[in-house]
Amino acid sequence: WEAGFTHAVPVDAYGQHYRDALPALLDAAHQDPGAIIGGQPVYDTSIPAGRKIGRWFTHVWVWIETWSFQISDSMCGFRVYPLAATRALLAREPVGRRMDFDTDIMVRLFWAGVPVRMVPVKVIYPPDNTSNFNLLRDNVLISWMHTRLVVTGLWRWVTRTQRAPASRPWAALTESGALWG
Repeated sequence: WEAGFTHAVPVDAYGQHYRDALPALLDAAHQDPGAIIGGQPVYDTSIPAGRKIGRWFTHVWVWIETWSFQISDSMCGFRVYPLAATRALLAREPVGRRMDFDTDIMVRLFWAGVPVRMVPVKVIYPPDNTSNFNLLRDNVLISWMHTRLVVTGLWRWVTRTQRAPASRPWAALTESGALWG
């Protein structure tokens, strides 16, 4: 950031992502510099069934948390972050620090109004590949993250619907009291 960079591109270290998708990710970021560009995984037959099912649960929760299908995959770590929006978000909100980070920050950036674009990325699970995913710890973290996001999302919705639109003067508001008042 201090060196003048405007975007960051993390890549999972497990050798899962084909790096040939990088030009497409960067091109999408160039076309829409304020957007978060997410990798949309395209799997081959090497994806373990448990991972595929677990990812599906997270997809469903993200659709509930955002009330949108715009984030088709929030777990792919191969993406492009717009640094201005990302740094602003990280300065004001706590975000997960382990396997819950990718989904947590993507949902919160979406809530902050950052556009989301998805770009296809080939993903493989090499047979000799080892993952840092801890089945118990990381599933608990991800479940707790979804709980926080659902509660926060509901709170945001309730507080937003309770406020009168600022663009209308008070005299233009309709009566919202009892039938006699």
